[in-house]
Amino acid sequence: MQWDDLKIFLALARSESLSGAGRALRLDPATIGRRIARLEATTGAALFLRSAQGYALTEAGARLTAHAERVEREIAHGMSQLTGPGDGLSGQIRIGAPDGCANYLLPQVCADIVRDHPSLDLQIVALPRVFNLSKREADLAIAVTPPTQGRLTVRKITDYSLRLATTQMYLDSAPPLVNAQDLQQHRTVGYIPDMIFDAGLDYASEVGLPSEGVNSNSVLVQMNLLRAGAGIGVVHDFARPSAPELVTVLPDLTLQRAFYLLRHADEAGSARLGQFAELLVAGIRRETHKLEASVAK
Repeated sequence: MQWDDLKIFLALARSESLSGAGRALRLDPATIGRRIARLEATTGAALFLRSAQGYALTEAGARLTAHAERVEREIAHGMSQLTGPGDGLSGQIRIGAPDGCANYLLPQVCADIVRDHPSLDLQIVALPRVFNLSKREADLAIAVTPPTQGRLTVRKITDYSLRLATTQMYLDSAPPLVNAQDLQQHRTVGYIPDMIFDAGLDYASEVGLPSEGVNSNSVLVQMNLLRAGAGIGVVHDFARPSAPELVTVLPDLTLQRAFYLLRHADEAGSARLGQFAELLVAGIRRETHKLEASVAK
């Protein structure tokens, strides 16, 4: 059994579709299908159940997954030993992150990292959901709420603050806003309630904002709604320098959150990912503190 066959098998097991595996490996989906059929013929076992919903692992496929992932880790470990810490990082690393972090922190942080390590191929995936590291949707993920299940290593990156903000244009035409109770008389901007994928993002419940308003599942869209004068919303302090037209309202009402770095437990021994994680954590801390310090509280 060749590593190339196992690599294709793992890609299909994680994506559960020929097209997804093809995108991950930059191969034609038909080629993926042929290679899987050949692998099943070689092993004499059905590795996947095919259905309209995609490809699901059989019991034999699940057993092969454990073996293939061990081979994958050994190859990655062997490759990391070929490059000393002083020789620079290289290869592809995918980071999954909530879009607030992905839009306002990671661009600067990753730009700094690749200047020092130009052979790195960094991918930032900003999706409004929790990333599945077991399916290798990302090599590392950033979360607001640390998970309590799964074979993951969790490391706190940094705390950050959020406050209510809007434009002066909105305030000039809106009812008076003296205390939190007055928020009920205002238009609000926030997350779509049934699309909040992490309890830590449920700002409306904590602040007392009405759930009806102009909402989006994207932090970037929320910011642009606020800048357009659509209402009042919760804004990351580290995002405020990008929107100087926003003003803080009810400044004593401050929310505190934290970012956590997640890695699959099987990758704990990877020197390459470990080195990158150190750079990423240090960069996010530095960028968060710098941006927050520039905001008038």
